[in-house]
Amino acid sequence: MSSSTEKRLNKFISDSGFCSRREADKLIEQQRVTINGSKPELGTKVQPGDKVAVDGKLIKAIASNKSDRVYIAYNKPIGITSTTELHVKGNIIDAIGHKQRIFPIGRLDKPSEGLIFLTSDGDIVNKILRAENAHDKEYVVTVDKPLSERFVERMSRGVPILDTVTKPCKVRVNSKFVFTIILTQGLNRQIRRMCEHLGYEVTKLKRTRIMNVSLDNLRPGQWRNLTEAEMAEINQAVTHSSKTAPTQTTGAEKPKQGLGKKTVFVNKAASSNTRYKFQKSRSQRSGKATLSLNKKPR
Repeated sequence: MSSSTEKRLNKFISDSGFCSRREADKLIEQQRVTINGSKPELGTKVQPGDKVAVDGKLIKAIASNKSDRVYIAYNKPIGITSTTELHVKGNIIDAIGHKQRIFPIGRLDKPSEGLIFLTSDGDIVNKILRAENAHDKEYVVTVDKPLSERFVERMSRGVPILDTVTKPCKVRVNSKFVFTIILTQGLNRQIRRMCEHLGYEVTKLKRTRIMNVSLDNLRPGQWRNLTEAEMAEINQAVTHSSKTAPTQTTGAEKPKQGLGKKTVFVNKAASSNTRYKFQKSRSQRSGKATLSLNKKPR
């Protein structure tokens, strides 16, 4: 069988929309995956015609044009947990109630709110998450005491947390207790830890933008499909991005195919929010999504 028709098992599972590639590796390690009834090892290749199953349930291969993939933007409310574990009360999957199997790209802490992507396309997850790809994430942060020039300078330059120093970032003061920060990293509780190191406590944290996608009029608990224009720009931005950690080798992979047009809808009545943003790029200023209202699917 030609190697060009083979596909790594973790990629086959993530492409199917079952989970991310990293989660697929965990399933394989836990021996919950079979190929033609046999339990494979990490790195095993899937051949055309092979039957792959997780916990005995067959995994369907991805559609060639990815027309069956889901890409949504969700305004996560405070108190919702960014997990696919359904036994966790207030998990993000139950909160959204989507009819297809989806999972979050990255996470927001339970006490934080704002924009998070969810998808059924495991192939795109790590490409967006990799810090070295320098994909912007913008937050509006409220702290417990007045901001100082020293605070802004130190946050912008980098703060020692988690045995490393955070990458330089953009910080802008909005008011006495509120600032906007743009990160290209996703360290665990990064903003809260950075503030704590400088003697501040975060009282409110809201993510307002990921790459070229902003919250706009999405209220907490609302979600919408990403538009064709948004996905085209995301695909362009991650075309040359790493899909996996540097220690893993996945071989040459083709750039992602363009994604089908998505109808934009909201699952609750929309209203405008107060937002704090840096200047947008030309690509962001053009082609904003027009929202039409729709009830949350039952």
